[in-house]
Order: sequence, then structure tokens, then C-alpha cells
Amino acid sequence: MNRRTFHRAGEAERRRDLIAATLDVIAEQGLRAATVRQISARAGVTGGLIRHYFSSKDQMVQAAYRELMQGMIRSVEAAAENGATTKERLRNFITGNLSKDVTDARTISLWAAFIGHVNLDPVFAEIHREYYLAFLEKLEAMLASYLASIGRKTDGQALRGKAIAINGLIDGLWLENSVAGDLFTGLDPDKLALRSVEDLLGLDANSLD
Repeated sequence: MNRRTFHRAGEAERRRDLIAATLDVIAEQGLRAATVRQISARAGVTGGLIRHYFSSKDQMVQAAYRELMQGMIRSVEAAAENGATTKERLRNFITGNLSKDVTDARTISLWAAFIGHVNLDPVFAEIHREYYLAFLEKLEAMLASYLASIGRKTDGQALRGKAIAINGLIDGLWLENSVAGDLFTGLDPDKLALRSVEDLLGLDANSLD
């Protein structure tokens, strides 16, 4: 186990360092191991300093879950922003969910540790709902822009349904490619995602290429 270098910094940066140490412990040892003692050891600080920033272990772990979700959305948004057209932005948003930044082993370990806690902790449930809805809204906006660019319109309810279906598709590919990547030998997850999204939207093959 490597300790993080906890340096003198402003309040916000110190808090971020503690959240990063929390994520390190959870990724390597699981959620139950994320005690104040373990996290303070990883950060190289006292438990008292941690309590200065977080009122409880639960609050610290909740902040870590929020940071994980924010990081995943930031990675996908950055990929989408590289697109010059509505089609490119939609395509990049879809494939960005399958990029190495999002499918690396550490992210999967963290997600697996946190997701089982969503039904046990109301605050976790709120965080999960917040980011799930944020993802759907971003995807809906990109779908609406792209479909409008090719002369197709869809009402809000239908658009939400398509966004939910596409999100489910992406989540499945993301998870299975991460934990059972050998089963994808000879297949390109990005192309599988794009072809499947085309089917869901009733588009011609290769429309999103």
C-alpha cells in the first residue's frame, strides 16, 4: 500500500486529497475497509484531521461516490465535446462510455463496491439518481439534436424511453467488456454499441460512423 502525499494546501484541495485516499482504500480493499483509520493511514494524516472535513465515515464515503460519478461523466463529456457535428458528438458520447478511462479495473472495482450500497443508504440513492438523470438528460439532448439534423422529430416521452434503452445497452457493454473482455475477442465494443444504437433509433446501418 502506498501512502498519498498529503501536503499543505487550501481547504478544498485537502478535502479532495482525502476523497482520493478514500477511493484508493475502497478500490483496493472494499467498502467495509474504508474506516477512518485506514483512510488516515493512506493519506498520512490523523483521524482528527479527517473529522475536521467530514462529520462521519458515511459522509466521507458518500463524497467519494459522488467524485467517482462526476469523474465518469466528465470523461464522457470530454469525449463528446471533441465532436464537430451533432452526429460526431452523439457517437463520441456513446463510445466514450467504453473508453479506457471509464472501463479500467479501478473504476469497475469502485463502481461494484458502491452500487450494492445504493439500496442501503438513502443518500447514496439520491446521488445515484442525480447522476443517472444527468446522464439521461445529456443523452436526450444529443439524441434530439442529431435526430433533428436528419429531419426526424420525436416527443419527449419517446426520447426519454430511447435514452433509457441506450443507457441500459451502454451499461451492459461497459460492464461485460470490463469483467469478461475475453468474450469480446474479434469484436469491437464501440462498433457493437453504435450498431445497436442505430437499431434502437431505426437508423440505417453505419449511420453513426
